[in-house]
Amino acid sequence: VQVVESGGGLVQPGGSLRLSCAASGFTVSSAAMNWYRQAPGKEREWVALITSVGVITNYAASVKGRFTIFRDNAKNTVYLQMNGLEPEDTAVYYCNARWSGRSYWGQGTQVTVSS
Repeated sequence: VQVVESGGGLVQPGGSLRLSCAASGFTVSSAAMNWYRQAPGKEREWVALITSVGVITNYAASVKGRFTIFRDNAKNTVYLQMNGLEPEDTAVYYCNARWSGRSYWGQGTQVTVSS
């Protein structure tokens, strides 16, 4: 079981990025998939969730209305579309899968928002 993030990079304030979380060993449609982030000197914080049943999404207040989590079952991948990026969004972003009673983390992808 593995999740691998990609898509991070440097973007100017107000810009957009799309992060990908490619899963193997399980199907994203059978798992609760989350995105977390950790800024320098801060604790890791939860960002967004997409559930397996009902495809319910939920977001942290700090990103609601700017970020969208969605999945492509055919590609077995979960995405985080980030619009209106702010310097405060700078962090390492981690994908997390909760499947079969266990939690799996990726290695993270760096997002830097700066002019």
